[in-house]
Amino acid sequence: MRIVTLNVNGLRSAAAKGFAPWMRRQKADVVCLQEIKAQEADLPRTLLAPRGLHAFFHPAEKRGYSGVAIYARKSPDNVVMGLGIKDIDAQGRFLQVDFGKLSVISLYLPSGSSGEEAQARKFAFMKRFLPRLEQMRACGREIVLCGDWNIAHKEIDLRNWRSNQKNSGFLPEERAWLTEIFERVGWIDVFRALEPGGDHYTFWSSRGDAYNKNVGWRIDYQIATPGIAKLARSCSIYKAKRFSDHAPLTIDYDCEL
Repeated sequence: MRIVTLNVNGLRSAAAKGFAPWMRRQKADVVCLQEIKAQEADLPRTLLAPRGLHAFFHPAEKRGYSGVAIYARKSPDNVVMGLGIKDIDAQGRFLQVDFGKLSVISLYLPSGSSGEEAQARKFAFMKRFLPRLEQMRACGREIVLCGDWNIAHKEIDLRNWRSNQKNSGFLPEERAWLTEIFERVGWIDVFRALEPGGDHYTFWSSRGDAYNKNVGWRIDYQIATPGIAKLARSCSIYKAKRFSDHAPLTIDYDCEL
């Protein structure tokens, strides 16, 4: 089973840069997208209903903002749009598809980089989402949570960690929250379980030639329950072509969807 996740920073923009044919060539079972920045009515048929794929969208109410989507080769048994929390769901941040005892989720955590109010919204999301993470971990299903978490967990997960310790995305409170998810709640950072080395990033700022210098952040994850995490066999971050300011993260699992 192959799962791909990518923050597209605008699905139509990514498509204009060749994302759709690239996605087809990956032959992924599930593709999770974040920050699609589009309502379904805005999308061309090639993105709304790609041939051979089942497509699901949970856009933000605000046009051109946030939103998540999932493409799947197999029709899911069930689809869950949103967390049931009105203000979060209005932003289009959570979309879940179920296949038997496996769930795959496209998740987009808020960014706090634009200022204190944005960071406060991010902390509020984290506080309310933690109990849901605990419930999902205890429910008995195997789950893969894909997406842009907007947090680099450890020093190895961003190039300039020393200068970013007081910046959103690498604040002590954010990092401690992820540590709690992994160490107390029991979720697994699948990429890090497979790849312990450094210089692996999924996001690069548009400033200072960061991409070419690989001055990046690893803020896009596949975080899984232990059972499915143990079946992960390989991982890759695709950098040969850019579809957005993030890069696709692909993980192959030794199981069938």
